Amino acid sequence: MAIFKFPGGKERDIEDIAGKKIIDIIGKRKDYLVAIVDGVPRDLTYTLEGTEKNIEICDFNHPVGRETYWHTSSHILAQAVKELFPDVKVTIGPAIENGFYYDFDTAGYAFTPEDLEKIEERMRDVIKRDIPIVRKEIPRKEAIEFFKKTGETYKVELLEEIEDEIVSMYEQDGFVDLCRGPHLPSTGYVKAVKVLSSSGSYWRGDEHNARLQRIYGISFPKKSMLEDYLKRVEEAKKRDHRKLGRELDLYSIQEEVGPGLILWHPRGATIRMVIEDFWRKEHIKRGYQLVYTPHVGRANLWQTSGHLDFYRENMFPVMKVDEQEYFVKPMNCPFHILIYKSKLRSYRDFPIKYAELGTVYRYEKSGVLHGLLRVRGFTQDDAHIFARADQVEDEIKKVLEFTLFMLRSFGFEDFGVYISTMPEKHVGSPDMWALATNSLKKAVDDMGLSYEIDEGAGAFYGPKIDIVIKDALGREWQCSTIQFDFNLPERFDMTYRDKDGKEKRPYMIHRALLGSFERFLGTLIEHYGGNLPVWLSPTQVRVLPISEENIEFARKVYERLLEEDIRVEIDERNEKIGYKIREAENLKIPYMLVIGRKEESMNGVSLRVHSEGDRGFVKVDEFLDYIKEKIEKKEVGY
Repeated sequence: MAIFKFPGGKERDIEDIAGKKIIDIIGKRKDYLVAIVDGVPRDLTYTLEGTEKNIEICDFNHPVGRETYWHTSSHILAQAVKELFPDVKVTIGPAIENGFYYDFDTAGYAFTPEDLEKIEERMRDVIKRDIPIVRKEIPRKEAIEFFKKTGETYKVELLEEIEDEIVSMYEQDGFVDLCRGPHLPSTGYVKAVKVLSSSGSYWRGDEHNARLQRIYGISFPKKSMLEDYLKRVEEAKKRDHRKLGRELDLYSIQEEVGPGLILWHPRGATIRMVIEDFWRKEHIKRGYQLVYTPHVGRANLWQTSGHLDFYRENMFPVMKVDEQEYFVKPMNCPFHILIYKSKLRSYRDFPIKYAELGTVYRYEKSGVLHGLLRVRGFTQDDAHIFARADQVEDEIKKVLEFTLFMLRSFGFEDFGVYISTMPEKHVGSPDMWALATNSLKKAVDDMGLSYEIDEGAGAFYGPKIDIVIKDALGREWQCSTIQFDFNLPERFDMTYRDKDGKEKRPYMIHRALLGSFERFLGTLIEHYGGNLPVWLSPTQVRVLPISEENIEFARKVYERLLEEDIRVEIDERNEKIGYKIREAENLKIPYMLVIGRKEESMNGVSLRVHSEGDRGFVKVDEFLDYIKEKIEKKEVGY
């Protein structure tokens, strides 16, 4: 007997299942997409053996159902392309976070917008045909011969690396693809589809391999869901931090410097300064000690830390100085450890908390670089906590509380918590990993936070907690991380003198509350659409005299605001007031103080608020009280 679990929570016990297909038991419903059979995703056309215990039926709301829906859509895309462009070679086409893509070898041809329209139309035709999707399992050698005959050399390459003697392929109306599955029963299960864009890519993401053409798409069970998604995409385009970064003159990435390396302009640097000042103040209040460390270190330092063994592909190439090998730092941890080791430590010293706004450098492939969100040089809000065993859980809880305080200060309230476990490449015994992972779980449980397990996603030196924030459009951004480390204290032979006079090894916690400043600022810009809260705005107020005769009084207002630590500018140009207002609006300056003859005679200003307009006359002191309260409370609205 097997327990069938259906969307919505309903369950049914079904006894006679041996030799039957799942779809024959549950019925052909287009909202039932795929099954999880005793923990393994399976096609609905899967034939049951009769020994199965738990069978969960997934719809589009289930992550496995959604992934299967989009993976099948990628095969529909590939079939459409092959029907329209028979000479194109197919490579891979996975489901991704939002939709799917497929990479094609087009022998140098770039798909045009007109091509994409034709491909989308052909996808709809493939869906309309409601073609059955059939899984076949055949010997690997037979599959190799099949793809050799059809000229699909990329599939042959993949098959030659597979160790399994039996492999699976999926066929739909003559289109055959190598795939583990699972897939939908037929193409007609897909309803609303949209081809989004195309771009260049490389086989296996390696720029030394063949250049490919990638097509992105999205699909949904309902047309209304597709329409809502496309609206969010359009809103996301308006909020794109790369676009707003140019318009607001915050930063640039220039070829002369190199890809993934940020030049902060004065307005962007001001935002960073405000965040950094807030960051330092809050860390000092919580007992952290600020440190500074070099940008490079000798190779033996990174050998001791394990980075050369486990992280070298993410590091910049070696440099030679005075016959010594140096690397630019990918992380700050070894330097903080050396500061710890600079003198003898006692059990009374703990916890020791070192914090640094440390700039690190990591080699990211050019194809994945993305504005501020994926860069090669970035500043981490880094800290390392050295603690006794009896302090670890309490310190992790303190870091969690600190993290949520910081994120809420920037206006984020919707969080997801993930605990990442031991990866394939790691150091330390499974018992040590289990102990460390359980410590993280207990701390999160004690905080009353719900979490998910992210299997195999820990750092090579220990498990971690990742905190994901949701922005105004519901998109998730990973910023904060708390990592347990039992590796580096061992590698660097870190010790302290315990109260019994014996030497013991401290525990180490890595943590970043905001992640990198670059990524966090990109997230902030997109979350607020560039309309940053007053306390973060690079310019909080712009004083706008209407004519030259008002400039002297405008300067007095400007100087008064400066004395009160308001970030203020004055626009003394001989331009019409409408032009000055439009420019201030375009720069998303929260407050504009318009000064003409009437305002000057009444010793006040006419207050304009960004995107809202005129709020009328106000005395300067009244305005100061108003804006200072907004800044002090870190309020989001103006």
